[in-house]
Amino acid sequence: MLPTLGDFRRDQLAIAALFSFLGFQYATWASRLPALKDRFDLGGTEVGLLLMAAGVGAAVSFPLVAPLMRRLGARRLALWSALALAAVLPVLAAAGSYPLALLVILLDGMAVGCLNVAMNAQGAALESHYGRAAMAQLHATFSGGSLGGALLASGVNTVTHSVTAHFAVAAGLGVLLLAGSRPRVLTDAPAPPAVEQPAGSGKKGLRSLTGASRTALVLGCAMVFGTVVEGAMNDWSALYLTEETGASGRLAPLGIAVVSVMMVAARLLGDGWRNWWGDARMVRVGSTMAGTGLALALLTGGTWPALVGFACVGLGMATVTPCLYVAAATEGPDALALVAAMGTTGLLAGPALIGFVAGHTDLTTGMAVVAASAVLVAVCSGWVRFKEREGEPVPH
Repeated sequence: MLPTLGDFRRDQLAIAALFSFLGFQYATWASRLPALKDRFDLGGTEVGLLLMAAGVGAAVSFPLVAPLMRRLGARRLALWSALALAAVLPVLAAAGSYPLALLVILLDGMAVGCLNVAMNAQGAALESHYGRAAMAQLHATFSGGSLGGALLASGVNTVTHSVTAHFAVAAGLGVLLLAGSRPRVLTDAPAPPAVEQPAGSGKKGLRSLTGASRTALVLGCAMVFGTVVEGAMNDWSALYLTEETGASGRLAPLGIAVVSVMMVAARLLGDGWRNWWGDARMVRVGSTMAGTGLALALLTGGTWPALVGFACVGLGMATVTPCLYVAAATEGPDALALVAAMGTTGLLAGPALIGFVAGHTDLTTGMAVVAASAVLVAVCSGWVRFKEREGEPVPH
């Protein structure tokens, strides 16, 4: 029997639960950083190390992800790593010392790295199976999960200040979400493209293999530049508004808000745009729009031009990461793991790079690096042949 639109929506909802769970879990423990800081009597440096431990754990996990994907499959890897993340919450609440908390967050980062790759492989499998774009909306649900985690933290905190109670409730809700999604999570993932090796033509086969590796590396570079843009906008937009444009403390938070709102809205609509224009054009036009819009705002100066430039970044970059993940998934689990790892590198190194540039020049120059990074995504994507989705859309 041919798959129906209802089948597609149910499978999409199940995979969206994985994305939203990841955002929910991260927002849950990150929202209680002040309580953890007070419990362990931490300074700013120690809190920074706690946050860095999550990134280090994610980076450490990536050499393990591809073998685990081949052994377990994307479905089992996603579910097992999500359950591990649910278990992290009560364990972190019970941690009796700062070193133990660091270890727990390191393990949290490793599980995040596994789930990140597996759930994006699931998203790519969904698109391949049904012939419909879905990845942009899936990435939007991550932000929805983060919002849910923040709201739950606020609600629980009005009733009790107990981190243990909060994390127990959050873990229980997370397990229920996973249990509801489990039956519809896909059992397959897109296979890596075959490498042609005709008889007596070993050199051609070697060239094909090298070409595939080069594609993965170029995709990884595009992901690095893209995540540099996303990370830097989150960390530096408010400071740019206050230090370079003279914005008031009331207006400064609008920098992050404008980027976030535009990105979520564009991701909710982005799959329709991908169907209409194709992934290649979405990546190239979107990243060019982000880079040129931000550059023009920096040249113009002022608070309101900056907010317009930030809106261009949110709108333009919204579908870039989802499209890059889909392209990497078609290259196989090794490529997907590499691209995800390089994306994590961009998120970790990007804000620090902007800070280094700003420290030696000014923040306007630092933000110019962000604009250049967006344009470099478009340059890198020119070397990638994005695979067209095969098959007709699922009938209504």
